[in-house]
Amino acid sequence: MNKQIILVFITGVVFAFFSACGGSENSRVPESIDKPVIVDAQDADILSGEEIYKKTCVACHQANGEGIANAFPPLAKSDFLSDRSQVIHQVINGKTGEMTVNGVTYNGNMPPQNLTDEEIAAVLTYVYSSWGNSGAPITSAEVGAVRSKKI
Repeated sequence: MNKQIILVFITGVVFAFFSACGGSENSRVPESIDKPVIVDAQDADILSGEEIYKKTCVACHQANGEGIANAFPPLAKSDFLSDRSQVIHQVINGKTGEMTVNGVTYNGNMPPQNLTDEEIAAVLTYVYSSWGNSGAPITSAEVGAVRSKKI
């Protein structure tokens, strides 16, 4: 009896494996994918910055950068972004207490982010180029300079 159950189980696993791995004529990779896509360095930073943003920032600041009313400030069209050093410092060291963004006072806690200088530069370059913001790219050297100040 146990051998029959095991045989049925193994047969089911093998069937599932071949069903999942099976291919068809339509599953071939299109020929156009063979050509490399050239992306300049700033675009690459924005792309990786978007991924970092999705993993690290989106829960509080939301996918649209508008934050959560009365809890987490917006990054979209944010006057807080005018002081680049302050923004970098806050990502590195976090912030507890009151801050005013676009005339609205927020009283919360942003924990320090455990990111490298390159990751901070990438995510902030993404923020500065998204949601109506138009800031220049952030460099890892700029982040390193703020980090070394230990304000």
